[in-house]
Amino acid sequence: MSQTMPTEASPATDIMVRKVGAACGAEIEGTDLSNELDDATFAAVHDALIEHQVIVFRDQDISTEDQKAFGRRFGELTVHPFAPSDSEAPDLIVFDNDADNPPWGTDVWHSDETFRVEPPLGTILRALIVPDYGGDTLFASMAAAYEGLSDHMQHFVSGLEAIHDFKPFRQLFDDDAESRTRLRQFEDRYPPAVHPVVRTHPVSGRKALFVNPQFTIAIKGMDEAESRAILELLFHQAEIPEYQFRHHWKPNTLVFWDNRSVQHYAIHDYYPNRRKLERITIKGDRPYSDMPAIDADVIRTRKGARAISQSAHGGHAPKD
Repeated sequence: MSQTMPTEASPATDIMVRKVGAACGAEIEGTDLSNELDDATFAAVHDALIEHQVIVFRDQDISTEDQKAFGRRFGELTVHPFAPSDSEAPDLIVFDNDADNPPWGTDVWHSDETFRVEPPLGTILRALIVPDYGGDTLFASMAAAYEGLSDHMQHFVSGLEAIHDFKPFRQLFDDDAESRTRLRQFEDRYPPAVHPVVRTHPVSGRKALFVNPQFTIAIKGMDEAESRAILELLFHQAEIPEYQFRHHWKPNTLVFWDNRSVQHYAIHDYYPNRRKLERITIKGDRPYSDMPAIDADVIRTRKGARAISQSAHGGHAPKD
């Protein structure tokens, strides 16, 4: 028996919010994004974004400037340092992929630009041309992914910090002297960023995993093998279907996701057919956790004590 998902009307506006995913995802009806949102409508859309993490607007035959104006209601638009954009509109990313321009780099679970000290608040993507089949985008609620961990694992990872780097974009640079110089300039501009493994959402207060296989390279203060094992376990959380919402694109569809609490994966199964979308990105703030980070001095003290103990007992030590 099919079940109709609940639709909620905002008391101060005419918009309707219809939940379309269990862990994340809602469609918003009754909004024309070619017009500036009044304060009540903006508040309702903002609340829907915080609650559902991914919000979908169908049948929005709007211009690029309309899309930008909508995004600016939520904050300053940013410029991606590596993604394809128009020189006259650097804050707009154009994904126009076909047989002559294959899609690249988005078919991996990630939160956008976590190599920044202040990763984006959110991303707004609008479809202009879509293939007859394929090209869906998957979203995963990393709040649900965190809540799906055992109590012991939640407690363990909540005090950790992870290192993020723009590693996938390093392959854009050749090995000649000019490219190496340009790469060093980007490394100076975007040094590795350290973020909490479990991020506290600044509005909802909900906790979410904030590591992703595209940009997270290590857990701070851990041996490489330990770091890799824990990150692989946490990366896997995004792959669990119960935490996901799958969006099927149609022309004039606009999707806005909260980059602080979801990851996404763009499926490349439409290649070599054409798919064109336009993206804008909204500036965020520095991630924080209301769980205290593990003190590096404490780690060093514990390691020193363990080394002394092992030396005194012929390399054996009591189990923790």
